[in-house]
Amino acid sequence: MLSQLIRPLALLVLFLPGLARAQGPAATKTTVYNIRAYGALGNGKALDSRAINAAIEAAALAGGGQVYLPAGDYLSGAIRLKSNISLYLEQGATIIATADDPAAAYDPAEPSANTTYQDSGHSHWHDGLIWGENLHDISILGPGKIWGKGLLKDYAKDAKLANKAISLLRCRNVIIRDVTLQHGGWFAILATGVDNLTIDNLKIDTNRDGMDIDCCRNVRVSNCLVNSPYDDGICLKSSFGLGEARATENVTITNCQVSGYDEGTLLDGTFRRTSNPEYKLHPTGRIKFGTESNGGFKNIAIANCVFDYCRGLALETVDGGLLEDVSISNLTMRDVTNSPIFLYLGARLRGPAGTPVGQLRRVSISNVVVYNADPDFACIVTGVPGHPVEDVRLRNIRIYYRGGGTAEQAARAVPEAEKKYPEPSMLGPAPAYGFYIRHAKDVQLSDVEVSYLSPEARPAFVADDVQGLTLRNLTAQKATGGQVLALKNVTGFELRQSLGLPDAKLPKTVQKTW
Repeated sequence: MLSQLIRPLALLVLFLPGLARAQGPAATKTTVYNIRAYGALGNGKALDSRAINAAIEAAALAGGGQVYLPAGDYLSGAIRLKSNISLYLEQGATIIATADDPAAAYDPAEPSANTTYQDSGHSHWHDGLIWGENLHDISILGPGKIWGKGLLKDYAKDAKLANKAISLLRCRNVIIRDVTLQHGGWFAILATGVDNLTIDNLKIDTNRDGMDIDCCRNVRVSNCLVNSPYDDGICLKSSFGLGEARATENVTITNCQVSGYDEGTLLDGTFRRTSNPEYKLHPTGRIKFGTESNGGFKNIAIANCVFDYCRGLALETVDGGLLEDVSISNLTMRDVTNSPIFLYLGARLRGPAGTPVGQLRRVSISNVVVYNADPDFACIVTGVPGHPVEDVRLRNIRIYYRGGGTAEQAARAVPEAEKKYPEPSMLGPAPAYGFYIRHAKDVQLSDVEVSYLSPEARPAFVADDVQGLTLRNLTAQKATGGQVLALKNVTGFELRQSLGLPDAKLPKTVQKTW
């Protein structure tokens, strides 16, 4: 009898603090805004964006809070974020981009001050499913999903319609965590001029770019799975979209995986790799920066990342920006569809008149393992005549190439292509199967091993117009032609402790092979 009396009393005591809070002055202040209370149905048929925006407005008027999406399918047009707002998607909650009357459902692309120096997608932000401008302290959280079902893949088809899942312009203190993004349009995430940005634990399975981080500072990307067969996975840019050249700087990318499986098969767990006519060349995926490179890149660290069935790592600057102070370590790559490592300084110079050629310098890449790399593309480090890539350190790298290179490829002259869109394919098949280094200064390779899986007629290493080249502890499978290393117009060359190669120190060589 006594125990039967004690249990209700204990429960009452347990809940008294909550009851006291509910009856106190703070009880009138709501911090969680359930969109169902604002009319959202979540049946996947009725348009719920009006209710979502009403909840956001109510939270913003109250000084901030969490806009809560319980389980359900929320058909939506434009969702307009506000400062001090957290958009929380519960497990089982899906925001679905509507394809019904999109001209009315989405906001039009705003006029841009300048669309000359960057792709049109980088010149507009209001045409997103979820967008915000000049905001602070915002977050998109939770284990739910954002499905860009009704977003355009090709912006050129109709500039009035939405083509981004999340787009943010000139914001600060932003967190995007735990959500899943499926079929995100041109960009699953476009962040331009966003400072103090955290992107963590996302699953992105999309038709174009996974995430574009453009002109941003103080960025952390971690623990993300990004599958993007038709475009780049994790992409840093520094466009002229803000009307000025602003660097992307102080960025870390850690513990991420990028891939090029068929779209949708990351999320359904099948990881398919079928032939698809939309691939054109190869699946893309990859981590890349520099396609848009007016402002440059500074203080970037990348570590502990996996590349699977996609292109390799690409570091590029072609529009006058500085790419400097980059440290990359602990990468594994498998079934790489072009250069495992591509460092490129170009002279496209898409920018205001008088834009000079940029610089690419102080880059360190270490602890890399690659298996089954594309036979046409070696690792490439190249600048343009008179503008060398500088101060590059490549250490502890092991690469198995697919092989199959020919003697004709070994003898071909590689075009400069300095004005073209930056991509390894613009240079054609490399004359080396391992590393091709051209227009470079102060390059060091140490503890590097390369080999091939099928017969190969090209040398492992080729250097052309290089000032200061140090090779230490190299191991290379010898090509059928008998050459491992070929030099042309190289000064300050040193070779040490390399298997099957004699130590050498040459102040200048016009042409020499081993």
